[in-house]
Amino acid sequence: MSTHIGAKPGEIAERVLMPGDPLRAKWIAETYLEDAKCYSTVRNMFGFTGKYKGVDVSIQGSGMGMPSASIYVHELLDQYGVKTVMRVGSCGSIQDDLDLRDVVAVIGASTDSAMNRQRFDNFVDFAPVADFELLRTAVDTAAAKGITLRVGQVLAADAFYGDQPDLYPKLAKYGVLAVEMETAALYTIAARFRAKALTLLTVSDHIFQGTAMPAEDREKTFSQMAEIALETIIA
Repeated sequence: MSTHIGAKPGEIAERVLMPGDPLRAKWIAETYLEDAKCYSTVRNMFGFTGKYKGVDVSIQGSGMGMPSASIYVHELLDQYGVKTVMRVGSCGSIQDDLDLRDVVAVIGASTDSAMNRQRFDNFVDFAPVADFELLRTAVDTAAAKGITLRVGQVLAADAFYGDQPDLYPKLAKYGVLAVEMETAALYTIAARFRAKALTLLTVSDHIFQGTAMPAEDREKTFSQMAEIALETIIA
């Protein structure tokens, strides 16, 4: 039983989807899983396990930002024997041709966080990348469903409200698709534990255009992303 999850041994599946929002975790579990049971309400960061097409799958909220997400990822991999983790979250687009509700598969994550620098003794900039097999399966799954899936790099930012107005245009010039707050930590910790990891994101707002989805849509209307993730994680 870990400090922040509190589940008993055997209550968490080897395959886990991780939305940041605990209410989104609840929605995915209730919408897609059979016989879903809640194994954790610690700090209201809900976790559920059920079956998707006969395969055991867990849904675990992670909270916002790398400090929070890294706690849950570490405990899942270190204390519960989880082998595969897929983040399903939202992002802010910084590309003109990436619009609201588009779905992104993250191949790698740049970051302004110091977490990885500290992990590697301020000596290297570790490049956190996705598991190739998961990424390939997600691309194939989206194609089979007729869903356009953009594959590319994101920025995993430490601060939601930053003071560097010139940063995002520069990142966009280098092909970064969007901004989110967790993937660099997820991919790094997964690498440490030799686990598989992939992030799928739905565009919830466009940073340059000033458009955004309502909060209730962020919680419940990311069905395309959830379906791609579930089909991918059981493949």
